[in-house]
Amino acid sequence: MSPPRLPTWEKLLPLMAWAVLLALLPWWLGLPLLLGLTAVLLLLQHRLATEHMTLIRRSLRWGLPGVLFALQRALGGDALAWTIALLGALVGYTLLVGLEAWLDRDLRRPPAVAAEKEWSELAMAPIGPRAEIIELQPPVWQLATDDLSDPQADHPRAVYVDGSYRLADGTSIDGVGPHVSFSPQGRWLVARMNDDRGTVLWDRECRQLHRLRGWQLCGWHHEQPWLARREGEMPLALQAVRERGSDQ
Repeated sequence: MSPPRLPTWEKLLPLMAWAVLLALLPWWLGLPLLLGLTAVLLLLQHRLATEHMTLIRRSLRWGLPGVLFALQRALGGDALAWTIALLGALVGYTLLVGLEAWLDRDLRRPPAVAAEKEWSELAMAPIGPRAEIIELQPPVWQLATDDLSDPQADHPRAVYVDGSYRLADGTSIDGVGPHVSFSPQGRWLVARMNDDRGTVLWDRECRQLHRLRGWQLCGWHHEQPWLARREGEMPLALQAVRERGSDQ
């Protein structure tokens, strides 16, 4: 998994303005705003788009210093006020680290004991019903800004604009990066989430969208996607992934 990318100046300037705004407001106005954003993350995490979750997280990180500066200013700005503000920063960022660790708990969950075995070993195991050795066809990733090689040449092309794929029928696939892949026969369109922490699959035959946070596409078998949480794990079919409750 690639390391997190630093925000660009276009994203950094609004965050700096947000911190300055909270520093100028009374602390008893800024603090409820941060608590409200925290409540949104806790209560609506499965309904928020990836970019919205990222924006709220950054708002909490940048807003806390502004509120603490407003607090020390209200306390008089002396040494005691700065001490209280620094203690508040220590407690606040500790809570933020705990909150983000809880939100990313699925990405840090250890693999099951059975998944620690090699996939081929499980397939050839003599115990249980006769197993089928599944050979996956690896995905071929393309850049959306280039001319896409679509197996269904007569299918309307998906256009990538501002982090979203716009389809000819008006469907929009949001919160994804510029890399796209098609299944061997073209039934599926697959894109990576823009933070590389999940996969979005569009079933063009059934017109169904699957957002699988924490899962990466490993390959195709009989025109169906197989996915795994991390490299080296045993891949699972889409139906098994959905049964685990990872379809958001």
